[in-house]
Amino acid sequence: MVDSAVLKPYLRLLCCVGVVCFVSACGGGSSSEPNQTPVVVTPAAPDPQLNTFLFLPDINAELDVAIQSQITENRVFLRTPRPIDVTSLAPTFSFTGEQVLVNNVAQVSGETTHNFSDPVTYTVVNAEGDSKTYTVEVMQFTGLPIINMTTDNGLPITNREDYTTGTVGVFGNGIVSDLPVVPMEIRGRGNSTWAMPKKPYQMKLADKAAFLDMENDKKWLFLAEYADKTMLRNRMAFELGYISQLDWTPDSEFAELFLNDEYVGTYHITQKVEEGSDRVNIGDDGFLLEIDQLERLDPDDVYFYSGQFLVNIKAPDVVEGDAQYQYISRLVNEFENTLFSSNFTDPQSGYARHIDVDSFIDWYLISEITKNVDSRFFSSIYFHVVPGQKIKMGPLWDFDLSFGNVDYADPEFPEGWWIKFNPWFERLFQDPAFVEKVKTRFAFYRSQQAYIVSKMDEFAGKLQYAQAENDAVWQTIGIYVWPNPVVLDTYDAEVGRLQAWFETRMNWLNTQINAL
Repeated sequence: MVDSAVLKPYLRLLCCVGVVCFVSACGGGSSSEPNQTPVVVTPAAPDPQLNTFLFLPDINAELDVAIQSQITENRVFLRTPRPIDVTSLAPTFSFTGEQVLVNNVAQVSGETTHNFSDPVTYTVVNAEGDSKTYTVEVMQFTGLPIINMTTDNGLPITNREDYTTGTVGVFGNGIVSDLPVVPMEIRGRGNSTWAMPKKPYQMKLADKAAFLDMENDKKWLFLAEYADKTMLRNRMAFELGYISQLDWTPDSEFAELFLNDEYVGTYHITQKVEEGSDRVNIGDDGFLLEIDQLERLDPDDVYFYSGQFLVNIKAPDVVEGDAQYQYISRLVNEFENTLFSSNFTDPQSGYARHIDVDSFIDWYLISEITKNVDSRFFSSIYFHVVPGQKIKMGPLWDFDLSFGNVDYADPEFPEGWWIKFNPWFERLFQDPAFVEKVKTRFAFYRSQQAYIVSKMDEFAGKLQYAQAENDAVWQTIGIYVWPNPVVLDTYDAEVGRLQAWFETRMNWLNTQINAL
């Protein structure tokens, strides 16, 4: 038999039902003990919690559809389907607790309005005074700056020669400064890219402005990045330029473009490669030059031939045969003649007296790392010179067909030399002193490999919503677009291939350059 003294504690527990414990029934006292008053145990108040949070169109005139939220831990995130005025929105919410406060002011669901341009902190409080805070963040459209452009009378932009007039304004979306509506002109630009469905543009402001917080100027380029589904290749080449010793690399910013109130996609807005104190600084008497092809030139372009290339004089404006034309054509040909002479390696009389070797090496390595298909000999090979100084390579330009984004040439593959077979560089690599400098400089870029991969991740993250909205318009993900070598089904897969290609390329170059 079990001792009743042993069972007593367990009987007491079993008799405690709900919130009332009948002490006299469960107690071990004698029958002469008076009945005891039941002890009431009050349940704890539920933890405070925000359950739902949304914006409804019947309450907020700015909305056409309801905007749902994602609630995770202490964050409430909402994204508008288009740019709207968020300065006075009334959210509809449900919660567990006694009240909801903002700055200690009670909130009424569906009534109390707030300016959601910046995060707003909501606090849920329960009956016992416990509280939980939530930061409500409202993302406008994709989170990128928004450019609103209107042409006069809604005229389309139909060609690359004639400007269409209109106005442009910028909503910075917390990323860059807003720009009030100002006059502008816009036309098409590009060569092969102009033939693609999503058009690139050149915009000219009436007055210089810090467009998207970039340096004051008038001319700005809108790169469509149609053939580069990651939209990152030009930007990653610029990132390499920013860590280089090149004189200048274009600044850029991603933004959403609305043209005549129609969303036309995500654009990569860049500074234009042109002479200027805040761009290619060639002073009053310098020259900006580009190796190009005859069929790509505009009718008013002035050019000359070296022994190896057609050289287009981008700045200043010269007349064929005038003194400036003769000077620069002679200067470039003197360099080239020396480069291919028998004593080209001589430190005093060889090629080094004509060129800034460090700029040539940085331009070469960035172009070789990215294996940019056009940089071998075809186009967008820029260099510049100021009289009395040495020829410098740069700036970098036109890298949408780099990092393996081509199906008609060897740059599809991360292995193999490409820029090294440019006639100038093929000759330079015959100089042991040049090779040693390349080895030393490549070690620097190798040390920055992880940094560049992290920048790919960073910008892919910034484009998380933009790429989806852009693809909803242009529908390029998962289909062949010239000249893509592969077709992948997601944006993340495209970025993954870009990163894998770059990593393989750097590993290959590390082995091959050190073996030279």
